[in-house]
Amino acid sequence: MSTSQTSLRSEGRPAAASGTFVIGGDLPVHRLGFGAMRITGDGIWGEPDDRDEAIAVLKAALELGITMIDTADSYGPEVSERLIAEALYPYPSDLVIATKAGLVRPGPSKWEPDGRPQHLRAAVEGSLRRLRLERIDLLQLHRIDPKVPFEDQIGTLVELQREGKIRHLGLSNVSVPEIQAARRFAPIVSVQNLYNLGDRESEDVVEYCTRENLGFIPWFPLATGDLAESGGPLARIAERLGAKPAQVALGWLLAKSPVMLPIPGTSSVKHLKENVGAATLKLSPSDMRDLA
Repeated sequence: MSTSQTSLRSEGRPAAASGTFVIGGDLPVHRLGFGAMRITGDGIWGEPDDRDEAIAVLKAALELGITMIDTADSYGPEVSERLIAEALYPYPSDLVIATKAGLVRPGPSKWEPDGRPQHLRAAVEGSLRRLRLERIDLLQLHRIDPKVPFEDQIGTLVELQREGKIRHLGLSNVSVPEIQAARRFAPIVSVQNLYNLGDRESEDVVEYCTRENLGFIPWFPLATGDLAESGGPLARIAERLGAKPAQVALGWLLAKSPVMLPIPGTSSVKHLKENVGAATLKLSPSDMRDLA
């Protein structure tokens, strides 16, 4: 993305109704993004069952006005990043691609942290090659490795940033004290944690990011817990708005905080369009109270 870009519509794509957020002070994005984890195979492992549909989903995301795509070197592994480049390169000037490093994959549905400096450096170099980028807009440490000194993990990413290979740094799966510790070493612009209607364990992290104007990227954003039961508040609100419960769940996230950047993922163009439709929902104060 060009540093001189000032308009989110430079490519003539539709503006999202969810509003915008500026990551790191210089990367404006529509607040509803796309998570590219599920364009891989079962267990987030290997190639997708329908490669043509995966490519179509990525192209449709841009056509629908999405300006932020979130991925990781471990999705596949490597598959998600390669498909993004195959489908979308050369990229529109307003597209922000966020990726992650710090997890390795022993097998399907298995994840292990690896924060060794040599691994993080190799992971970033690999992401640059697969995504066909000279610089990664947002590189997130996927998970802190307890076996490696924290300062070594952050320090390696700061070195890569100074070398011009990373624009901004983010964290994932962290607590408020861990964010504060990382910010003593480097500017942190975003946090990606599990957060949704049914799981609010990261509520304090959301509050911290809101106060500090750090982008908060909730993963697994469509989960609704017991609220989606028939006759429950989510079902009632969805019926009143003529929407699906998952759309209301996304609308709730967008209304929760101005720094919230949901990235619902899917391998279906139809489902993608439903998700994007959530950006137009307007939840009332009473709706928000009912879902509290």
